[in-house]
Amino acid sequence: MSTRTLRVNELIQRELSNLLRRKYNNDAASVTITAVEVTPDVRQGKVFVAITGDDELAADRLRWLRKHAQELRFALGDIIILKHMPVLTYELDLATDRGNRILGLLDEIAAKEKSAAPKPSDSSAP
Repeated sequence: MSTRTLRVNELIQRELSNLLRRKYNNDAASVTITAVEVTPDVRQGKVFVAITGDDELAADRLRWLRKHAQELRFALGDIIILKHMPVLTYELDLATDRGNRILGLLDEIAAKEKSAAPKPSDSSAP
């Protein structure tokens, strides 16, 4: 990935997060933009979002983002000056959930190993 593409990814992520916080605070309070990946020609891109709450809320917020995708794209176009503003699609980022699950499993393994390990005796020889 080129440096330009990385910079555009970071810029869109930052400005989209700011836009959601400023203009759509009530609707986007539970939405976090975790990553943006645009194509090398900057014509299309994916926005990965993490949504706090239950599955029903996540589905509702994702529908809301997809419904307002064009409006968000035009608002970003006013903020970011690019030759082509990418058409953004929104996808749920499940990496955080997978990471939390893996950390939980690792904690369980560590707890089992700790409880199964022999304890040194406290008695000392005189």
